[in-house]
Amino acid sequence: MDSKPSLRAWSMWAVALVFFAYQFIMRLFPGLVMHDIMAKHHIDVLAFGVLSSMYYFGYAAMQIPVALLLDRFGPRKVISLCALICSLATLLFVYATSWQVVLLARCLIGVGSAAGFLGTSKVISSIFPEQQYAKMIGLSFTVGLAGALYGGKPVSLLIATSGWEKVGALVGICGLCFAALSWCVLQPMVQTHNTPRAPIFKSLGQLFRNRYLIALAVANLLMVGSLEGFADVWGVSFLTSAFALEKADAAFVVSCIFLGMLCGGPLLAALASRWSAYYLVTAGCGLLTAVLFGILLTGFPNIPYLALCSVLFLVGIFCCYQVLIFAIGSKLVPPELKGVTVAFLNCINMLGGSFFHLVIGSLLKFSGGEAAESLHTYTPHQFASALSAIPICAVIGALVVLFVGMRQRRRVREDPCA
Repeated sequence: MDSKPSLRAWSMWAVALVFFAYQFIMRLFPGLVMHDIMAKHHIDVLAFGVLSSMYYFGYAAMQIPVALLLDRFGPRKVISLCALICSLATLLFVYATSWQVVLLARCLIGVGSAAGFLGTSKVISSIFPEQQYAKMIGLSFTVGLAGALYGGKPVSLLIATSGWEKVGALVGICGLCFAALSWCVLQPMVQTHNTPRAPIFKSLGQLFRNRYLIALAVANLLMVGSLEGFADVWGVSFLTSAFALEKADAAFVVSCIFLGMLCGGPLLAALASRWSAYYLVTAGCGLLTAVLFGILLTGFPNIPYLALCSVLFLVGIFCCYQVLIFAIGSKLVPPELKGVTVAFLNCINMLGGSFFHLVIGSLLKFSGGEAAESLHTYTPHQFASALSAIPICAVIGALVVLFVGMRQRRRVREDPCA
């Protein structure tokens, strides 16, 4: 592998990165058209929560399989196929009239999106020098999050002028074009390592027997609500209700979470490394997120617009605790299990989206009785009560991280070689 990547290498990375950004747009789309979907299919908020959760079920279920497929067939075939699945499923999602088909389509979008980060990571590890891997992954996250930013206010404005079905169809057609582009630009790659791999089921068995890793994965799931629960789906509806914002302005405020994430990863990693306090910094992120959500859910409608943006920008910084979770998890397993451990933690992390959408949808429905087919029937206080699951779970998750940290310190004191 050349020490200086070629123009073709940069082109291949750019194509993989476009798909990484593209899947963010599809991930956020239902939150922008919640009222329209509920009206079209005559569903209540709990059913919408089920719909939102289907993306994360598909995404989480495919994390390890997609990683194995990328190793076996390479990014060209896998990314092209996943882009095709996403685009066709998006068109099905927009035009299907059967609710069961809509649920299936949303799940398939999650299945295809699973290759977003994993495909980009595989391209980087295959065509860039090993010493550039960490830098390129960081750069990919920064650029890829632009998809989340464009998936907010710009898409919301486009929906307001053109209608949600036309915009959804456009997103699907762009996916078809991208599938063709990725097949043309991405080239077959030669395997760059011959390290024997442990059988996947044996590796997973070792992970499931590690009670500290399981506890860490559960904590990760509980702390992800501010991103996968609020930012992905419910945030826009809450802000329009509680703060009387236009949908496009509410989408921009939610996008401040992703702006915060642009700088949160390097900042938290630097702090944790400098203080040698990965567990404390991670738990601190959960506790501070709970405080900020307490302000958000009790301060309406008196929080000024700029203050609202600032609060969610800080929430975005603390959402990057996941970078530390991956670092902690990799230290809890043997070196040969680090790769599957990251996939496992990311799998459980994405199941957090399903968990929070079901919980928030259920709480919102029960708070409003049988008045269910329009979000306009729910008051800001009912929204706030349902969303209170996010800070409560964040506190529980932070306490679990502290518990794991204390147990690990005790274990090291008792056995310095552990």
